Amino acid sequence: MIDKLEMFMVLAREQHFGHAAEECGVTQPTLSSAIRQLEEQLGVMLVRRGSRFQGLTLEGERVLDWARHIVGSARSMRDEMRAMRLGLTGKVKIAVIPTALAMVQELTTPFREKHPDITFSVLSRTSGEIRTLLENLEIDAGITYLDNEPLGRVTKVPLYDERYLLVSSVNADYCNGSSISWQDAAKLPLCLLTPDMQNRRIIDSHLAEAGVEAKPTLVSDSMIALFSHVQTGNWASIMPEKMIETFGLPDRIRAIPITSPDARHQVGLITASREPQTPVIAALIKEATRIAAPQQID
Repeated sequence: MIDKLEMFMVLAREQHFGHAAEECGVTQPTLSSAIRQLEEQLGVMLVRRGSRFQGLTLEGERVLDWARHIVGSARSMRDEMRAMRLGLTGKVKIAVIPTALAMVQELTTPFREKHPDITFSVLSRTSGEIRTLLENLEIDAGITYLDNEPLGRVTKVPLYDERYLLVSSVNADYCNGSSISWQDAAKLPLCLLTPDMQNRRIIDSHLAEAGVEAKPTLVSDSMIALFSHVQTGNWASIMPEKMIETFGLPDRIRAIPITSPDARHQVGLITASREPQTPVIAALIKEATRIAAPQQID
């Protein structure tokens, strides 16, 4: 049953029998047979079929929710039994919003020092992709915004508050003050993240509150690309303070706070809401709570 549920989850994600079979490492007839057997066991149709995959039925959508719960619990049980035999081992896959990538090492480095048999895979993804990957059991945890857009049923650990700075050449006239307003920032030749990034949506919302609209002359889904363009002296950008602290600034670049308002948004670790958590995820949550505590006191 669990194997069939896992195949069904892959089919729901890929929305194509051939692609799903390839992902599962089986032939397409084997996958189709497994789905039909699952339908017979449950007594309902799960997939709308024609010449190709046409989506899930209403019953299929509900079974997908149960499949995620059952498969997740089965994996958690296997992980816990392995941990009882061998200690904490295996790979932890974390998806991270681009603006938080620079701080991930604050979590992974001390964690691996305590658990040297753990390896990490860190992926750069949008907040929406992180929610989907976590829901589909394709990642173990995510680092994303906690207080701006819905997250669904997850366990949350706040890590830090994201604050926004204008980053520009030290020679720019508008970078001589101790701060700048959102309204004035909108007038500059900006390079910003693409609109599918939540950071960009946050920036757009604060500019809208100030009665202005961002009209960037360059957009990218990479913070490194934005930073490299700022260094030319021809662009300014709005970047998170935490990222700037981690990377540091060359002498020719300056960062000043954007005020009116001094906006902040909470970034943190999310994991699937499941009890009990696997030993590895429980340890990851504990480490995230530890590194966040001093900042919360501050």
